[in-house]
Amino acid sequence: MSVTTATDTAAADRAAAGTSSQARLTARHVSKAFWVEGEQDPTIALQNVSLTIDEGEFVCIVGPSGCGKTTFLNLVAGLLPYDEGSIEISGKRVNGPGRDRAVVFQQSRLLPWRTTFDNVLYGMQLHRRFSEAEMQKRAQDYIDLVGLHGSERRHPAQLSGGMQQRVNLARALATDPEILLMDEPFAALDAQTREFMQAELLRIWQEAGKTVMFVTHQIDEAIFLADRVFVFGTRPGRLRAEFEVPFERPRRLSIKRSPEFLALTDQIWSLIEEEASRAGFMQPAPAESRS
Repeated sequence: MSVTTATDTAAADRAAAGTSSQARLTARHVSKAFWVEGEQDPTIALQNVSLTIDEGEFVCIVGPSGCGKTTFLNLVAGLLPYDEGSIEISGKRVNGPGRDRAVVFQQSRLLPWRTTFDNVLYGMQLHRRFSEAEMQKRAQDYIDLVGLHGSERRHPAQLSGGMQQRVNLARALATDPEILLMDEPFAALDAQTREFMQAELLRIWQEAGKTVMFVTHQIDEAIFLADRVFVFGTRPGRLRAEFEVPFERPRRLSIKRSPEFLALTDQIWSLIEEEASRAGFMQPAPAESRS
C-alpha cells in the first residue's frame, strides 16, 4: 500500500519544473507611464528596468513608496500593459494574465461563502488544467503543506489573518504556476505573526520549489527571505542596486540579530533613505558637527 504525504504534490510539481538554470523571468528595458487628468505630462512610474530571476530563485524588491515596486509586479502579472521593453516568463512574452503566474496580494481576497478547501479549489477551477480528482488531491496536499490540516471546512471569518494568508498561498500554489508573485502579503499582519509567517514561507517555498518575486517595504523581511534583493529608486522608478544575500539556508529568525545581517540592512536602508531624500519624501539628516 502506498502512503501519500502532504508534500507528494509539491515534490511532483518541483520535479516537473526541472532543474535547468534557465531564467524564469526576464525583463528588458521596461518602462511604464501613467496619465493623470488635468496634468500636461505623464507620471513615469518605471523607466528602463532590466532584471532576471532564475528558476527556483527567491527575489525581493524593496524601495521607497512610489518607486514602482507594485507597478512592476502588476506588469509581470499581466494586470497592466507596459509601454516599452519586454517581459518574458520562460522565454514567452507577457501580454496579459496567464496560467504560468499566480499572485498573492496584500489582502487574502478569499470568497467568504467558500470554505478553506473550496477557496483553494477556486483557482484550479478557473484554470481548468486538472481533473476533478486531481484538484481535490492538490487542494488537500497544499492545505496540509501550509499547515492548515483540520481547517478545511472553516470559512474565512473563522480564520485569523495569518491563516487566511495561508489559504491565499495554498490557492496560488495549487494552480502550479511557473512564478509566484507576492505583493506585501504580510503587511496587514501583526509584527509577531508576520515574523512567524516569514519563516513558514521559507519552509513552504523550499518544499514547493517555486520561483518567487516578493515585494515588500520591510528591509529585514527582504533579506531574511531572498537570494537576491533588488532596490528600486524613485522618480522615475528604476533599478538602483542589486544585493546578493550571503546567508546559508535554511535560515532561522535569530539571524536577523547577527552583526552581518544588521550591516546589510543598514547598507540597503542607506540607499532607500538617499532615494527618499532625493524625491522629497524626507529631509536629509544634518551633517555631524566637527570639533
